[in-house]
Amino acid sequence: MRKETISVAQLSALFLISLTGSSIVNIPQPLIGASSNAAWISILLAYGLGLPALICILYLYRRYPGLTIVEILKQAIGPGWTAVIIIPFISMPLMLTANIVRDISAFFTTSMMRLTPDYVFDVLILMTAALTVKAGIEVMARMFILLIMVMFTFIIAVLLLVLPYYQPEFLTPLLPKGFNPVLHGAYMAFGVPYADVVLLTMLMPYVRTEKGKSPGASLHIALLLHTVGLLIVTVCTIMAFGPMAGDLRFSLFQIARMVSVESIFERVESIIGVSLIVGSFMKTTIVLFVLTRVAAQLFQFQDESIVTFPITLIVLLLALTMFRTDAEFRDNVAVVRPLMSFAVAYVPLVLITIAAMFKRKAR
Repeated sequence: MRKETISVAQLSALFLISLTGSSIVNIPQPLIGASSNAAWISILLAYGLGLPALICILYLYRRYPGLTIVEILKQAIGPGWTAVIIIPFISMPLMLTANIVRDISAFFTTSMMRLTPDYVFDVLILMTAALTVKAGIEVMARMFILLIMVMFTFIIAVLLLVLPYYQPEFLTPLLPKGFNPVLHGAYMAFGVPYADVVLLTMLMPYVRTEKGKSPGASLHIALLLHTVGLLIVTVCTIMAFGPMAGDLRFSLFQIARMVSVESIFERVESIIGVSLIVGSFMKTTIVLFVLTRVAAQLFQFQDESIVTFPITLIVLLLALTMFRTDAEFRDNVAVVRPLMSFAVAYVPLVLITIAAMFKRKAR
């Protein structure tokens, strides 16, 4: 099979989508609930944790060009120990995909189509994502660049239309309960979405080597753009709702409901609903792509696409059965997922990078 390739710009766009996706709509509310008016400080601290992961990935890319993290481990420590590290690693994107799908169905059943069962949305989004993964990363890159531009246009338009309703005084006092809530918020923001930086290890080998172009600068800009976007949405949410900002789920959707311009532009929350669906679909597809490639390389399948539908079925079953209540789902995202991402993905990535550095010095 012909090896697919993407440009540096397309890789950066996929990286930005994998971080932003649904998080820009979903994360502000729980983050504000944890750290109140200082949620933006939590985002900056989480960015400081995500940055070392990106630096490690870029180092491994230069040290082992064209190899994924699975192939790097097989070369460094052998297939047996690779399985010991990668099998727990798989649990992170597996849980992440199930959480995203669960979040989409929760949005529909609580905001727009309340009488429709969850499994209808779960099946539709996963089937669409699986077919897109089968089409390949080149198709994903070309399609997602257009979709993310549409998504950001909708979000910027809504934030500007609500400009008269912002009250900057809601941003104070900054630390009414001390710094501990800020650390709690940073812990949550690290788990969603900054720990997802690790997924980039499976996308790097697809980038074309272009003379005079290195992916490092573009990827750093993508990470910074995501952070700025999340900061703007979080601050706007605080200024729009004040003390209620931590209680209103799907913050951007709630902001869009405030839009009213001369009785012409009203009820535009469906625009943000579309943005949430599009962003979640893109992120689901990218994480599902990573899952299939990790599983195929771990078990040495020649055709990587052969595992796409079996893994999609596992994700569907997890999304339908893993959480009995919405409270369990929120606790998992806020408490379990950051710890899992740190233990099975972030720490191994740092250790692999350190081992590669010492191995090079020894040579």
